[in-house]
Amino acid sequence: MISRSFLAAVCLATSLMAAPPLTTIQDVLYKADGTPFNGTLTISWTSFEAIDRSAIEQQTTTVTVVNGNLQVQLVPTTTATPVTYYTVVYNSDGMIQFQETWSVPSSMQPLRVRDVRVATTNTAGADTTSPTVEESDIVGLISDLGARPLKGPAYAVGRVALVDSTGALVSVTGTSTDCVHVDGTSGPCGGTQPGFLDGDTPAGVVDGANTTFTLSAVPNPAASLAVYRNGMLQEQGLDYTLSGNQIQFVAASAPQPGDTLVASYRLTGSASDTPQLFPNAQVLCSGLGAATNSSTLASVGTCTIPASLLAAGDRVEIRFDLDHTGASGGFSFAVQWGATTVLSRNASAVDAQATGRADAALTAAGAQLSHQSWGTALAFAAGVGTATDAYTSGITVGFQAATVLPAETVTLSNFTVVRFP
Repeated sequence: MISRSFLAAVCLATSLMAAPPLTTIQDVLYKADGTPFNGTLTISWTSFEAIDRSAIEQQTTTVTVVNGNLQVQLVPTTTATPVTYYTVVYNSDGMIQFQETWSVPSSMQPLRVRDVRVATTNTAGADTTSPTVEESDIVGLISDLGARPLKGPAYAVGRVALVDSTGALVSVTGTSTDCVHVDGTSGPCGGTQPGFLDGDTPAGVVDGANTTFTLSAVPNPAASLAVYRNGMLQEQGLDYTLSGNQIQFVAASAPQPGDTLVASYRLTGSASDTPQLFPNAQVLCSGLGAATNSSTLASVGTCTIPASLLAAGDRVEIRFDLDHTGASGGFSFAVQWGATTVLSRNASAVDAQATGRADAALTAAGAQLSHQSWGTALAFAAGVGTATDAYTSGITVGFQAATVLPAETVTLSNFTVVRFP
């Protein structure tokens, strides 16, 4: 016969081995935009004793939430000794979103998150960790912030920055054509020392008939002039002659449509407005354009030149290529310098391609414009004109095109806008 004391010992051991009671938290979580929450909940707690005297040790568990569905079982904390709380950290999209505190009561029925969520707690045993990081908590941050330069009262956007005597950032004063010295002062560029003018584009119509072209300044000495036609050095006295700033090509060497002329030479003089150019041209825009089948001129590409970049004496060269698909109807194209039309042409149905170039020689009052264009069958055309658009505050070069038939398209296949300072 089994003794009563033995049975009592077995019952006690069985009771001690039983799992503590659990409460189920089950809910569907959403984001503020109405989409299901996807991520993880990291639940942590400190050590406590459950209502059945089970010892619950400090630990952390992670619960995965898919399509908003949350289900987790936890030991009640409202009947724990001491009363404690769960700290829940929500993680989504690879980062901590927020955290909250749960107080879980005993329940035979599943509870929702709203049933266990509490605002804040200072009760001993609760995790009061905050994700906020104070500046003083980061070693060296305060001193580093104090060592950085601050904007001074004379700071302005779109200007050259200078560190003044107090260590503050201010802007250099002066006109857009001034040069800035290493000490932060500004003044007219140039001086009594000889200068150089590189990458100058001689002004004149390149049509195979015109032989007279004008340089931006007078080469001094005249022998320093180097003229390149399509990258080939022209010989002074054989291919052309020079008089002041006028280049006169011989008839046999007259530049043909599509040719590129570039000149480099030395300068002398003490005038403060002596041209001083960058060694190389500056590409402002370059890329592919868009296509259109509009029956009226529509934009197929733009190049926006920012304010304070251009100055009187600069030259802007515009090059473009158009591609026409279809052979039943023609197309039109135009180039705009601000609000001024530089060129406008109408091509026929047999023109599969068209191309052209335009130049804007900047003056104090605006710009002198020149252009050339031709196509597969479209005859070569050239012209000159003027524009009064204010370029110092920024200006846009626009490319437009239109087709006669909606089933056909015309595409700005390539364009480049170059500044020669």
